[in-house]
Amino acid sequence: MTTNSEGLIEGVFSIERMAKIGTGTTARRVKQTALYYARQVDDDVVEMQGLNNKHVPFGKTEQITPDELLADYLPMPSLYKEVIGNLRTVQKSVARGDKFRKRNENFTAEYEYANALNLDEQNVRANFGIGLCLLARDEEEKAKRVFDRIIKIDSAFEDEHKHLFNEYGIELRKKKFFGQAVDYYKRALELTANDENLWYNLGRAQFERKDYAKSGEALAECLKLFPEHAEGVKMMDYLTKKGLV
Repeated sequence: MTTNSEGLIEGVFSIERMAKIGTGTTARRVKQTALYYARQVDDDVVEMQGLNNKHVPFGKTEQITPDELLADYLPMPSLYKEVIGNLRTVQKSVARGDKFRKRNENFTAEYEYANALNLDEQNVRANFGIGLCLLARDEEEKAKRVFDRIIKIDSAFEDEHKHLFNEYGIELRKKKFFGQAVDYYKRALELTANDENLWYNLGRAQFERKDYAKSGEALAECLKLFPEHAEGVKMMDYLTKKGLV
């Protein structure tokens, strides 16, 4: 455990919990140790994030108080340096991947993203980055495997990743991965149903699939949220004039 320049706690902590393994007559309860990266964000809140088997923080964060942290969790100072080192390795690999991808050096970018994913397979930027590299090279089967991984990561659809999220959706459509594009926007809408642009993009992807009824339904949701959505109005007018909805 350490404290930063503002005196806030940061470190790796463990907690023992009872877990049930097995079923029926073979079921038993055992003690399991869970590891967390803890970062105090203000006087009353500590953000906790679990560590994967490579000792990199991953998944959703949960919040507890500093008192709960110090009462229930055991500091693991020997692991802290390793965790911070791994985090920096992932961040540097992703940054290098982004730099090479912007230069259209997609093979080199993919190598850097793969290094990041070796430590943190749920890293959002690395997954989007490698997916975009594969789409750019028309490596369809590999791109579909990455798509299957991205669509399961909730944080991929958060506002902080909006730029990459939108770029990836556009590339799916450009490469005529219309089924994947539809699944992609539906997944996003499970998490953010009040985004008119997501409904418009879903409508456009359904239009490309020639599923005009579904396209009209999505566009209607878009215009319900934002009646002045210019592209949505234009596409709905087209569908109506052509008698497709």
